[in-house]
Amino acid sequence: MNLALYRPVFSADLVARALSRDLDRPVLVMDGGEQVTAGQLRDTVSRYQQVLESLSPRPQRVAILSKNRVEVPAVMTALTFGAFAATPLHPMGSIDDYLYVIDDAEIDLLIYDSDHFEQMAAELREREPRLKHFLAIGPAGTGTSIDELAADFDPGPLAAPEIDDPEALARIAYSGGTTGKPKGIIITHRGIATSTQIMLSEWEWPEEIRHLICAPLSHAGASVLTPILLRGGSMVVQPGFNPVAFMQAVETYKITSTLMVPTMVLALLDSPSFGEFDLSSLEVIFYGASAFPAARLKEAIDKLGPIFFQFYGQAEAPMSVTLLRKAEHLIDDPLRIAGCGRPSPWCHVKLLDDDCNEVADGEPGEICVRGPLLMGGYLGKSEETAKAFEGGWLHTGDVAIRNPVDGFLRIVDRKKDMIVTGGFNVFAREVEDVLATHPAVQQVCVIGVPDPKWGEAVKAVIVRDPAVEVEGDELIALVKAEKGRHQAPKSVDFVDAIPLSPVGKPDKKALRARYAA
Repeated sequence: MNLALYRPVFSADLVARALSRDLDRPVLVMDGGEQVTAGQLRDTVSRYQQVLESLSPRPQRVAILSKNRVEVPAVMTALTFGAFAATPLHPMGSIDDYLYVIDDAEIDLLIYDSDHFEQMAAELREREPRLKHFLAIGPAGTGTSIDELAADFDPGPLAAPEIDDPEALARIAYSGGTTGKPKGIIITHRGIATSTQIMLSEWEWPEEIRHLICAPLSHAGASVLTPILLRGGSMVVQPGFNPVAFMQAVETYKITSTLMVPTMVLALLDSPSFGEFDLSSLEVIFYGASAFPAARLKEAIDKLGPIFFQFYGQAEAPMSVTLLRKAEHLIDDPLRIAGCGRPSPWCHVKLLDDDCNEVADGEPGEICVRGPLLMGGYLGKSEETAKAFEGGWLHTGDVAIRNPVDGFLRIVDRKKDMIVTGGFNVFAREVEDVLATHPAVQQVCVIGVPDPKWGEAVKAVIVRDPAVEVEGDELIALVKAEKGRHQAPKSVDFVDAIPLSPVGKPDKKALRARYAA
C-alpha cells in the first residue's frame, strides 16, 4: 500500500497554501498600526525556520514565553514547518511553573519575549541545565535575537514537512493543574488538522474577517490563525486584554470577529466606558473556556446583539466538541441560554454514568467523546491516560443533561466541583445561574467548604455591583425559592474580585483553599 498516496493534509500544508496567494494583503496588524502582509509573514516564517534548523545540536522540544506581539505567529508557524514540538508557557506563570514544564516536556530550546521576560530567561538559564538554546524575540540578552540571526538567511518557498504518522507529536499543551501538577497533553497532527477543519466548516465567520486577538497568542488566541489565513482575513493583535482598549480597537479597525472568555465579556459590560464606542461592526464573538452565567449572557445579547457563538471543548479535545450557534441562543428559553449546544458533527458524544453506561435524556451524565479531535494521551502518564480513555471514551469531567426534545446539552458542573451536602448532590453551576439573575451580582462562584454538620456547605462568593444594594440573606432566599432549601448557600461572601486562572477562568481551587481554613 502506498501510504504517500493517501497522505492527509496537515496544518503546515494549509498555511503554505494560504501564504502563497494575495501576498500584498495585510494579515497581521498590531494595535498601533504596524502591518504585516501575507508575503512578509511568509518570508519571516521561512527565515525563522532556517534559524531554528541551523541550531546545533538540533532542538527537539521548544517552549515559547511571550506576550502578544507581531512576531509570535511567525515563530509558532516556523516551528510547525520545522516539525519542532512546541509548548507554550503562559505569560502569567511563575518560575516554578516554567521549570516544571521544561523538565516534564524535556524542553531544550526557549524562545522568549526579551522586552518582558529577560530576567525570567536569565533565571531559567541559571537553574535549568536542560535548556541548550535561547532565542530572544526582541533585543538580544540571555538569548540571541532571532531577528538578527534571521537577517543572514534569504527567504525561500514554504514547504510543509513530510509527516508519515498523523499520530506523531506536534505540540504539548499543559492542563490548568487544578488537581495537582499539570499534565502534558499530547497534541497530534491529526488533532490539529481536525480542529482546523471544524473551525473552517462549522464556525460562523463573517464574510470579511477583521479579527481582534486579545486572548494570549500562546493559547487560544493563536488557534484561529490558520482558518483566518485560509479565508483571506486579517488579525489585529493587542498585547493583552483591556476593556477600553478592546472597544477602541473595534471602533478603529471595524472589527468583525473576536474570541473571548466570559470574564472578558463581563469586563466589557461592567466597564464605565461601555457605550462610548461604536461596536456595531462586530458580527460574531466566539466564546468558551468557562461557564457564562445565563442571566449575564442574556444581558450581553441584549446590549451587543445576537452575535454570540459558543464553542465547548478542552485541551484534550480542543475547541469544538459542542457548538451553540448564534441563532440558537434563545434568550427567552432558560435551558437553551444556559446550554453548550449540540455535538459537532465531527465528534461522537455521549453522556455516561460512572460505569460507562449511557444515561437517559434529562438525567445528568459525564460528557464523553470519541473522534479524530482527541489528544494522543498524557505525556509520560500511562495510568492517567488509561483513566481518561476508560471504556473507549475521553472522559471530560464535565457533567451535562441532554434535552429530550431538541438534543441540546446543558453543562451543570465539573464532576470535581459537585458539592455533596447533607447527602444531596448540588451542582454549583445551577446555583450560580440563579444568583446571577440578581441585578446586584456581577460575578459569582459557588463552592463547597468543609462543614461539621453537612460534610460540605454551599458557599457563594460574589462580586457585587456597587450601585445596587443587596444582603446575603436576600440572595440565599432567592436560591431557596428557585432551587429549594438544600441547594441554597449556607453563607455568602462579597469580594472585590474573584481569582482567575492564567487562562481567565474563575479559580475555584484557589477559593476552596482560601475558605478551607
